[in-house]
Amino acid sequence: MRRRRMHMSREAQDALLPALQQLRAELKTPTEFPAHVLEAAEDAKAAVRLPDKNATHLPLFTIDPPDSRDLDQAMYLERRPGGGYRVHYAIADVAAFVKPGSPLDAEARDRIETLYFPDLKVPLHPPSISEGPASLLPDQIVPALLWQHDLDADGNVTDSTVSRAKVRSRAKLNYQGVQHDIDAGTAEEPVALLREIGKLREAVEAARDGISVNLPDQEVTLKDGTFRLSYVKTLPVEGWNEQISLMTGMAAARIMLDSGTGILRTQQAQPDQHVVQRVHDIAKLLGIDWKPGVSYATLVNSLDPAEQKHMAFLSEATAMLLKAEYTTFRDHHVPEHTVHAAIAAPYAHCTAPLRRLIDRYAGELCVAACAGQAPPKWVLDALYCLPCDMARGKGKVADRRAVDLAEAGLLKNRVGEVFSGTVINTDAEDGKPEEGTVHLAEPAVVGRITSAAKLHLGTTVQAKLMQADPLLAGKHKILFHTV
Repeated sequence: MRRRRMHMSREAQDALLPALQQLRAELKTPTEFPAHVLEAAEDAKAAVRLPDKNATHLPLFTIDPPDSRDLDQAMYLERRPGGGYRVHYAIADVAAFVKPGSPLDAEARDRIETLYFPDLKVPLHPPSISEGPASLLPDQIVPALLWQHDLDADGNVTDSTVSRAKVRSRAKLNYQGVQHDIDAGTAEEPVALLREIGKLREAVEAARDGISVNLPDQEVTLKDGTFRLSYVKTLPVEGWNEQISLMTGMAAARIMLDSGTGILRTQQAQPDQHVVQRVHDIAKLLGIDWKPGVSYATLVNSLDPAEQKHMAFLSEATAMLLKAEYTTFRDHHVPEHTVHAAIAAPYAHCTAPLRRLIDRYAGELCVAACAGQAPPKWVLDALYCLPCDMARGKGKVADRRAVDLAEAGLLKNRVGEVFSGTVINTDAEDGKPEEGTVHLAEPAVVGRITSAAKLHLGTTVQAKLMQADPLLAGKHKILFHTV
């Protein structure tokens, strides 16, 4: 699932800067790199060796937000003689710069992942590398892990392989521009094929009961002293682009499972029927028609996250039903559970090594397996520690807390007002039936609520805003009480 971004106008950023700085302090976010790490980055740049395999003839292109410079992926799409498609997918070769045991490696293992805040990002690697010679920026020859996927005419993958190669991206494209060109019929065929292949892959995903939820971006603005929150619906091209990444992650999982050593991103569907029934109840109470016999995947894929009620359901149901983790294995001791429930197939994180620690290791395992070689020792040495390392990542917490403080800013001048809302969750199972979660009809905010009496799922309540303080320490910056 594509991560949900929050955009803030410059005025909103300035007004919420103290809260954003406090959030980074609470998360102990390192906003600068130590001098010895920066020095190591310069040494790594000077020492990097390009692979012997030359794939610079491929006219690769990237699709990212316009201001992005840490570009993990580039692609080139073509038709195969006789039918079907070939997808060339280059992934930044971070291991060419970050050597095991180096200061860069130690710093990355401490940071785990790039953190995104509305006003800045805190990168996993020094920008002199991640936004320079390791990035798939146009017109520079760089090392990459080059995937090749062959697909049949229906979009099914018939073969996948990956090897090291030197590549050169020819164009840095953005989502809006690509969507415009595809819709207008002016996109060159390698770009236009993204829609064709993306739609086929979406159909393949639906057939296996997979789920793709592209939550809308949030936009926070400040005008006349009042914050405003709106949603920016994702473009179809973002979903098609995501399908290429998902396809690669599934191919990586298959390669690692066949080789007997790997790192999977697994997810088990919630087996607790009480929880499942609760999710059905939330859908009903929010006015979402979940017909008997319709699977959760089919329902989710039919919803529009730009609609407030759909958004509330997706946020609650996904958190309740699906919990993902990393699963490692070696020496053909494959775990019993290897599937990612939302994707409905084995899956691995391997396409964002500039921004996520574990992808570097998964990429190395796949390259070794495809070359018929044993996994690198440094990967095996770290293998069983990686799930615990990734559990220390703060990306999801940073995203959620940024949303919380933005919503608190939105409501901070409205303390004492009464809003109409629907109770979409309670803490009854934790012995606190008077506490829960409320979804406001307007504005589009989900917050904590308390009551003098027991809360009931689906009840429409009048909720008085008791506090809304972006600077309030902790995770509950907004609190309502029933009246």
